[in-house]
Amino acid sequence: MTDTRPVPDLVDAGDSQEPVTASGPSRRTVLTGAGVGVGVAAVAGVGFAAGRTTAPGDGSSADQVVPFRGARQAGIITAAQDRLHFASFDVITDKRDELVNMLKEWTRAAERLTRGEETSPDGAVGLGDYTPPADTGEALGLKPAHLTLTIGFGPSLFGPSASDPKRRDRFGLAARKPKGFDDLPMFAAEKIETNRSYGDICIQACADDPQVAVHAIRNLARIGMGVVAVRWSQLGFGRTSSTSTTQDTPRNLFGFKDGTNNLHAEEPELLDKWVWVDDADNPPAAQWMTGGTYLVARRIRMDIEPWDRANLLEQEQIVGRLKGNGAPLGQHAEFDEPDFDITSYGVPLIPKDSHVRLAHEKHIGVRILRRGYNFTDGSDGFGHLDAGLFFIAFNRNTAKQFVPMQQELSRKDAMTEYLIPNGSATFAIPPGLSDGEYWGQRLFEG
Repeated sequence: MTDTRPVPDLVDAGDSQEPVTASGPSRRTVLTGAGVGVGVAAVAGVGFAAGRTTAPGDGSSADQVVPFRGARQAGIITAAQDRLHFASFDVITDKRDELVNMLKEWTRAAERLTRGEETSPDGAVGLGDYTPPADTGEALGLKPAHLTLTIGFGPSLFGPSASDPKRRDRFGLAARKPKGFDDLPMFAAEKIETNRSYGDICIQACADDPQVAVHAIRNLARIGMGVVAVRWSQLGFGRTSSTSTTQDTPRNLFGFKDGTNNLHAEEPELLDKWVWVDDADNPPAAQWMTGGTYLVARRIRMDIEPWDRANLLEQEQIVGRLKGNGAPLGQHAEFDEPDFDITSYGVPLIPKDSHVRLAHEKHIGVRILRRGYNFTDGSDGFGHLDAGLFFIAFNRNTAKQFVPMQQELSRKDAMTEYLIPNGSATFAIPPGLSDGEYWGQRLFEG
């Protein structure tokens, strides 16, 4: 097996940080409006499955394989794929050996899946007529589609956490919990739903083909039956981050370019500063996290209908950029540096409560790696789209990077008027695997 990975790709908070919710005078031009919901179901919805990008002739299978093993887990700094299936699991066994054995099985299956293979040889149809298939089969004939599978461990796996202070230390991991690692605090005016939040283990599946991503999560959940149970999951489409300078800046569901000022794969020094955990970050018992990172996941529903009825000027002032080419207000091109000192009749051209100003490193002082996706999950029963941003970020120290950033945005960002965060989770993402190593081995055996 190779021990190298594609060039990293990183994004910073930039001017497309996670949307948040705050109280205050309404800036909506219209408070209500009907919408037509066309979305995805919980496991394999229409909107997610449409538009498969991996078709016969789209390059060789070998060209679509992202190495599974290496210094870092794939799916963090890998060039962002177009589709996502993210799943959070509760561990339902109290037996450490059962959990470890499952992680070993997951690792074997995951490595095969990223190569475009079945979870086991001939698993879908070759085990006999009277044997349950070892692979569900919906990816037969499909290419690897740059599938990456990334695992993380939630605070509750280590015993008591903010979301479950009475949780027992079932697996003897409390002493190995990373320094300061806990569930996210509450931010202003959130509507966090516990059935969309938290979890003991997460798996992030990213691919260029939605069916490949869904197949991977489905089969890992099947393998884990009796040891883990899916707590919640989220499908995503249309990446909202550019994680390499080779990628164009995508647009979010508000219609604006998203992630212009994110860090990129080609900036390893900044990755070391803001993303990768260092030896000095943890006590000896938590050194298993050295070289890893911390993931923040947030499901943020966008108030699509009121936003669509706001005039263009208001939208651009809330964001701080032109909707057409993404240029900062007062500038000409997308990647021009925002000038926050420009005024018009004494008023800042980029408003003080604009998203660009508040999320910019000059104001907030930190950066993060962003890797989010759009989602559309049907309608809410009142004719409004249940759609928005599934925000994913990676950082070296969540308490010092994401949390203060989000606290600032939740109090001041004008965009929060149109946003409803209703899901929240964080996970410790270990470093990559060497040959023969299984997911979590350094945590359980180190």
